[in-house]
Amino acid sequence: MTENLDPAPATASSASTTSTASSPRVSRRLLGGLFALAAFVIAADQLSKWWAETNLELGAPGIPVIGDFISWQLIYNPGAAFSIGEEFTWVLTIFAAFAVVAITWYSWRVESRAWAVALGLLLGGAITHLGDRLFRDPGFARGHVVDFINYNGYFIGNIADIALVGGAIMIVIISLMGIASKPEPIKASASDAAAD
Repeated sequence: MTENLDPAPATASSASTTSTASSPRVSRRLLGGLFALAAFVIAADQLSKWWAETNLELGAPGIPVIGDFISWQLIYNPGAAFSIGEEFTWVLTIFAAFAVVAITWYSWRVESRAWAVALGLLLGGAITHLGDRLFRDPGFARGHVVDFINYNGYFIGNIADIALVGGAIMIVIISLMGIASKPEPIKASASDAAAD
């Protein structure tokens, strides 16, 4: 008597196994890209700050780049954006450290390319700002951030600020588009369960 074997369950099982096996590889690739983008932001920010300190004079009038809209002007900022919180540099250092830890932790959950890009920008910006707070003058955890991009006199920032703002805007947009950082697992319907 020949036993009738249905190949369908095996195929479904093998597809499920393949999907499960490929998921960690995809996540590792996204994580690698996320950290590579963060490293690029850190390098670009620190190199541009080195250029600014080498070529610009502290307190000098801005050097026009795009008319009056963007100019190079070197300052050292003890506070946050718009020089807010100048007296609480150490608080900003703690906040930056918390942000780095939180973004790094969340990055391990990401399975979306858009979220990986957004978090890579945020992580790079947060790490390089933290480095400034920790290791620049006037002292450990009280360091002043190098700013040199003057936006028409409204505020003066740097590359890290661009990355942070860009990452934050990306998160708002992809959240509004309904793109999740980690896709929800597909639940089997009652009919599928009955068929199994």
